[in-house]
Amino acid sequence: MTTIPSQFYTPDPVIRIEPPRRWFSLSLWDLWEYRELLYFLVWRDLKVRYKQTVIGVCWAVLQPFISMIIFTIVLGKFARVPSDGLPYPLLVYSGLLPWAYFASTFNRCVQSVVGDANLISKIYFPRLILPIAGTISGLMDLAVSLVILLGMILWYGMVPTWGILALPIFLLLALSTALAVGLWLSPLNVRYRDVGHAVPFLTQAWMFASPVVYPVSLIPDKWQAFYSLNPMVGVIEGFRWALLGKAPPDPSLIAISGVVVLMMLIGGLIFFKNMEQTFADVV
Repeated sequence: MTTIPSQFYTPDPVIRIEPPRRWFSLSLWDLWEYRELLYFLVWRDLKVRYKQTVIGVCWAVLQPFISMIIFTIVLGKFARVPSDGLPYPLLVYSGLLPWAYFASTFNRCVQSVVGDANLISKIYFPRLILPIAGTISGLMDLAVSLVILLGMILWYGMVPTWGILALPIFLLLALSTALAVGLWLSPLNVRYRDVGHAVPFLTQAWMFASPVVYPVSLIPDKWQAFYSLNPMVGVIEGFRWALLGKAPPDPSLIAISGVVVLMMLIGGLIFFKNMEQTFADVV
């Protein structure tokens, strides 16, 4: 048997997987090293969602557009819900877009770990990639819907203001909100599948607790601070200001929403990282 000289032999790299020595380790470097996996998970999600569909990504437009028509007829025409001087269809559609993105992203985040159970039980990768991929894949749907909204704005004779440059800030707030709540509920969904069944009810209740089909001005002033604890209040009001030229949202409202999201996100990261050690055994 021929022996390979040691100078020409390169041993295989050894990867040691062990629990973190500190009580909390975010391991951001691992996320960067597995960035290609994140890309393929996002791409897979988009392909699976619209595979063998006739109109493809246009489904992202139909759902909020049909909902806008229903709310306009029922609440705008019959119930006479005020719209703060804006055309009621624009008020509703500008609220439905960030909400539809949040709701779909929130649901994907919660189901992300359970949905990739076969992947988790076979190979190692940062589990945090799964909910992050769920938040990114929904951006394509939002981008398509925004084109329709811009067309509606021009149809009503309105022109977007310079506030549209601040739109990415409110989009980041919506993404962070969905990710923060998803980081809390996705580990619970691994252990208690009841969480997955409760998400649609939670989403529906959260929608009516947000100014999607009505303006914030309907909320009494004494309840405004408490109402702002809902992060989607700041997101929706920010979208309407950036796209429709509505009066700028109260800075305190945005600040409260931002602080709440930051606290939820930090707590969610800690909770997720501590629970992920049991994913492969339970899922």
